[in-house]
Amino acid sequence: MNKVIVILGPTGVGKTGYSLLLAQRLKTEIISADSMQVYTHMDIGTAKPTSEELAAVTHHLINILSPAESFSAGLFKEMATMIMNNLHKRKLVPVIAGGTGLYIKSLTEGLFKGPSADRSLREKLKREEEQHGPGYLYDRLIKIDPETAGSIEPNDRRRIIRALEVSLKEKKKISHIRSSSTKPLNYEFIKIGLTRDRKELYSIIDKRVDSMMEKGLLKEVEMLFEMNPGKTAMQALGYKELGLYLNGEVDMTEAVRLIKKRTRMFAKRQYTWFNRERDINWVDISGINEAEEVYDKVINSVAILNELI
Repeated sequence: MNKVIVILGPTGVGKTGYSLLLAQRLKTEIISADSMQVYTHMDIGTAKPTSEELAAVTHHLINILSPAESFSAGLFKEMATMIMNNLHKRKLVPVIAGGTGLYIKSLTEGLFKGPSADRSLREKLKREEEQHGPGYLYDRLIKIDPETAGSIEPNDRRRIIRALEVSLKEKKKISHIRSSSTKPLNYEFIKIGLTRDRKELYSIIDKRVDSMMEKGLLKEVEMLFEMNPGKTAMQALGYKELGLYLNGEVDMTEAVRLIKKRTRMFAKRQYTWFNRERDINWVDISGINEAEEVYDKVINSVAILNELI
C-alpha cells in the first residue's frame, strides 16, 4: 500500500520547519492541509511558508484561491487525492502538513454526510434545553449515543444539537451512521503529531503574533478589506480581530490581545480534535526550537521514518 506522511499539531508548534526538512530529505513535495493558506494575499496572518521556503520545496494547495472564494473539506479531499496519486506515480512519498483537522480527517477517515439541517428540530431542541437547564441535551445524547457524546465537549452545544438532530431524523445512532458511511482512502498513513508544553506553546503563539504585527499584518488586513473578501477568509485568526480595530470597535491593544487569546484557544481546540484521530505518533518537542533538532528528535522517535529516508 502506498504511504503518505501526515504532519499535524497545533498552530505555532513547528510543523512548517520540520515538514520542509523532511520533504527535502525524502526529495518529495508538500501538500498543505491549512484551510486559510489556500488564499492569496493572506501571507503574514496565516503564517504561510516564505517565498524562499516555497521555492526550496514544491508546495500544493497554497495560494490557489482569491479571498472572495470559498473552500471545503470535500474540495480539499478531491484535490489532495489527485496530487497524492500523481506523486505516487513518480515514486514519491507525499508529505501532508497542516493543522486543519477536518481536512486531515477527510483523507484518513473519510467525510460523514448526514441529513440536511432541520431548522425546526434544532429550535425545538434549543427550547428543551432552555426549559430543562444547561446539560439537558448532552445528557440526552449520552442516553441515545454514548460513543458520540464521548467525542464531544459537554459545552459544545452546536455539535450536541447536530448529533441529536441526525440521530432523531435517521432513527439511528450517529456513531453507527458514521462508521457505515465513511472510510479512509486506500493509503498507509504515517501520522506524526508535534506537541509542546502548553505554557511554552502559548508563549510562542504570543511572540508570533507580535512578530506578525511587526511584519505588517495590519497593512495586509487593510489591503484585504479593499478586495471584498468572503466570509470564510475573514474568519481567519488575526484578520477578524484587526477588522474590529479598523471598524472602530476596539483599540489596537485590545485587537492584539484578542488575536493572542483566540489563537491560544484555537490551539487548545486543535489538541482536542487531534486527540480523536487514531494512530498518531506524538513527539514532544518541548524546549526544541531549531528545525534540525526537531527533525532529529522525530527521526529517533518514529522508527518507520528511517525506512523511508
